[in-house]
Amino acid sequence: MLITNHHKPSKAVKSIRYCFLIFIFLTGSFAFLKAQQHQPAKVYENDQTLLKFPWAGGMNAMQFGAVDIDRDGLKDLVAFDRVGNRIMCFLNSGIYNTIDYVYAPQYAKLFPELSDWAIFKDYDMDGRTDIFAYSPGWAGIQVFKNVSESTLKFKRVVYPYLTSVQENMPVNLLVTEADYPAIADVDYDGDLDILSFWGFGSFVNYHRNLSMEKYGNADSLDYHLEEYCWGRFAESNESNALYLDTCFTGYKPFAKPENERHTGSTFLMLDLNRDSVLDLLLGDVDYPALFALHNGGTREEAFITSFDTIYPTTTYDIRLFSMPVAAYIDVNNDFVNDLLVSTFDPTFDKSENKHSVWLYLNTGSNDSPFLIRETRSFLQSEMIDRGMGAYPVLFDWNSDGLDDLFIGDYGFYLYSYYDEFKRLYSVHSSKIAYYQNTGTAQAPEFMLMDDDVGDLFEKGYLGLIPAFGDMDGDGNTDMLAGYAEGKLILVTNDGNNNLIFTTDHYGDIDVGDFSAPQLYDLDGDGARDLIIGEKKGNLNYYHNDGTDNNPVFSFVTDSLGKVNVTDYMLSYDGYSTPWFFRIGNGPTQLVVGSEQGKIFHFTNIDGNLNGKFTLTDGLDELLDTTSFLGQGCTDRSRHRGYKP
Repeated sequence: MLITNHHKPSKAVKSIRYCFLIFIFLTGSFAFLKAQQHQPAKVYENDQTLLKFPWAGGMNAMQFGAVDIDRDGLKDLVAFDRVGNRIMCFLNSGIYNTIDYVYAPQYAKLFPELSDWAIFKDYDMDGRTDIFAYSPGWAGIQVFKNVSESTLKFKRVVYPYLTSVQENMPVNLLVTEADYPAIADVDYDGDLDILSFWGFGSFVNYHRNLSMEKYGNADSLDYHLEEYCWGRFAESNESNALYLDTCFTGYKPFAKPENERHTGSTFLMLDLNRDSVLDLLLGDVDYPALFALHNGGTREEAFITSFDTIYPTTTYDIRLFSMPVAAYIDVNNDFVNDLLVSTFDPTFDKSENKHSVWLYLNTGSNDSPFLIRETRSFLQSEMIDRGMGAYPVLFDWNSDGLDDLFIGDYGFYLYSYYDEFKRLYSVHSSKIAYYQNTGTAQAPEFMLMDDDVGDLFEKGYLGLIPAFGDMDGDGNTDMLAGYAEGKLILVTNDGNNNLIFTTDHYGDIDVGDFSAPQLYDLDGDGARDLIIGEKKGNLNYYHNDGTDNNPVFSFVTDSLGKVNVTDYMLSYDGYSTPWFFRIGNGPTQLVVGSEQGKIFHFTNIDGNLNGKFTLTDGLDELLDTTSFLGQGCTDRSRHRGYKP
C-alpha cells in the first residue's frame, strides 16, 4: 500500500504493507490463512526458483548486528530496516564457511522498539550483544543492555540520552537521526568509545569511555569529550569533499551553499592495514560511495593522512544511492568479519530499493580485509521484494477457483543524477507483478508469471495500485490501476488474458494525487462501484450507474463515510488505501491503510453510505496473525512525520 510523508511515502510503509498483505489474504480467503498458519505458502520466482522466506517483507534501508537470538551459543543475524523501523531475525546454522540463515519472525517481539538507527555492540564485554539506538525526540543515544538468560531479553539502561562530559559538565552526546555514529574501542583499552560529527557537521568528535580507567571494567558508559577534531580532518558542508590536516585552529568554517542540502553521515571503524590503529569508512547523504580514511596516527592521537574515494579497491566498489551504511560481521561462519552495506537514506524518491543489501565476503583477515562482492541482494533475493510501497491484491485471474496474487508498488530504483546545484535526484518506475496460484485452496503456491503486467514499467508511472473488473462490457476481466498523479490507468484484456495499455486517464477521473482504487458493490445493487483513496486521506465514491460488466461511474462524494485517516499532528497527508469486504453473509466492513503506518477498521456501512462510518478498535481480533507471523502486525514505527 502507499502511505507517504508529505510528498514522499512514509517510513512505516514496508511493515504495514506486509500486514495489509496478510489482511487481504484473511478477508479474501479464510482457507488460505488457515492453511498458512503453520506452513507459509511457497513462492517461486526467476525461472521457478523457490524463495526461502518469501513473506519476510523485503528490505530497504538496512542495519545489521550479530546477536545470539535463540540463545544457542551461535551469533545470529538481526536486521533493522529504517523504512518502517522493522526488526527482522535470522537464525544462523553455524556451518563453517557457509551462508545459511532461517527467517524467525517470532523473535522480533523480544527486541525493544527502535527508531532510525541502531548499533549492536557488547559494551560490557559479557558476551551478550547490547544495543545503542537513536533516542527519538532527543537527538541522542539510548542504550539497551542485553540481560538474556535462556530467553532473549533487553533492559533499557540509558534514557533519554547518553551524556558526555564537556567542560566539566555532562551534556547530551549529540547524534541526530540523520547520522550513524561509530561505536568502537578506539584506544584499545577494553571499553567502547564513540565517534560522531559535531552539530554543524564538519569535524568529528571523539567521546572517550573512561570505564576501564575509573573502574577497571567495561560495564560503565562514562563518556568524556576527548577531542573536538578526531583525525584532524574536515568534511565540507556543501558536499562529501574532505580536507586533511585541518582543525579549529586557524580554520575558517565552510560557507553554506545557497540551497542548503541535508547533512548526514555514516561511520564504521575497522583496521584496514593491520597496524592496530582504527581507520574509518565514511558514507555521506546524497552520495553512493564509502570513503576509506586511513589513520596514520596512533591510538592516542588519530591523524587521517589519506583517503580512498573508491572502496573497496579489490572488487566492485560500493555505489549505492543514497548514503551507504556498513556493518562488519561474520556472515559465512569462517571466523572472519565480512562487510554488509545498505542504504541509510530511507526516502522513497532517492534510494535504491531492490538491490539494496550488498555483501562483501572477506578473504583476508579482520585487521586487514580483502573484500569480494558476493551479492547486491543479500537475503532480500529470497523474499518477495517489490521495491518500496508494495500493494498486494488477491484476484482469481485465470478463473480456476484459486486466488492469484497481484502486487503493485511505489517504484523500482533506476538511476540517479545531480542537477546544476549538486542536488541529488533519483528516477524510479512502478510495475505490477502477477503471481499465479499453482497450488490448491488448502495449500496455495504462487509462481511469478509476469513481472510487468500491461508493460507499464517503461512508461515511468509511480505508485501503481491494481483493481480488477470488466470495464468495457466484452466479458473479459480488465485492470484498473491508480497511480501517483491521482488518475486511473485502464489496461484492457484482449480476450486471451493479455493486458493491453489503453489509457492513463480512465473516465476523466482525477482525485488529485496517489489514487488507490477498489471495485466493490457498496449499495448491493449487483454492480460494483468505484472507491478511491488518495493523498489527502479521504475516500472518493463513484456509483456504478451501468452494469457490473459495463460500468458507468458517476461521482457521488469525496468524503465517503466521513473517513479521513490523516493525523494532522504528524502530517498534512493521509494516503488512504481502502479495502471493503464481507465475511460470508456478514455486514460490509472497511479497513483503510494510512500515511501514519496504521490500519483503520470501520463498520456501520450498509444503509449508511450518506452517513458516518464507525471507527472501531476491533482490528486486532479481526486481524489475528500471531500464529501466522510469530508476532502481531503492530505499528513499530511511532512515525513522527517527515524529517529531512
